Amino acid sequence: MENYPKGKSEEEWKKILSPEEYRILREKGTEYPNTGEYNLSFEDGIYCCAGCHSKLFESGHKFASNCGWPSFDESIEGAIEYKKDRSHGMYRIEVLCANCGGHLGHVFDDGPTETRTRYCINSVSIKLDKK
Repeated sequence: MENYPKGKSEEEWKKILSPEEYRILREKGTEYPNTGEYNLSFEDGIYCCAGCHSKLFESGHKFASNCGWPSFDESIEGAIEYKKDRSHGMYRIEVLCANCGGHLGHVFDDGPTETRTRYCINSVSIKLDKK
């Protein structure tokens, strides 16, 4: 078990997450592009971690990236943990929920806004808390 404020054992995670949520959040999986619930959704609210419900992204920072996954140009301060990812023959920066260690996706420096940041996030790893 990782040492996170809202961490749980893998057995506990398996009991509370759906198989797809577990695959993505705990096993670092990726949903197929253009299939996620939030890819083309632009409703107001706060996007929270699907595992522990911690606030991650504000809807005002979501943009249409046309990459196949929901994209944000900024996260809520302190909500994200960053780790080097050298899997699949690439170098990327993995983003995790800072409160439970759940895998969210990756962050890139090719965004179209002034931050130049593009958080590329799996829809399965987040839930929208509508305002």
